[in-house]
Amino acid sequence: MAYRYWCGECRHRSPWLREYEIEQAHTDHYVAEHPRIAPEGRIESNGKNSEGASGYLLVLVVLALLLILPAVFQR
Repeated sequence: MAYRYWCGECRHRSPWLREYEIEQAHTDHYVAEHPRIAPEGRIESNGKNSEGASGYLLVLVVLALLLILPAVFQR
């Protein structure tokens, strides 16, 4: 799933990031733009599993190899 945060002090919003990246991006923005103010705002999720897409690609590559390699070595 991807997340982004909306700043509680200004109109800034982060790009879509992974869960472990979003807290750091939120903190970095507040340190740079709003020093001495506790981070506020809201976190939004897009509901999509962005990390699972690479798993499907790997399965497709393995299946393609399983279909192609026997034909190549059959000759």
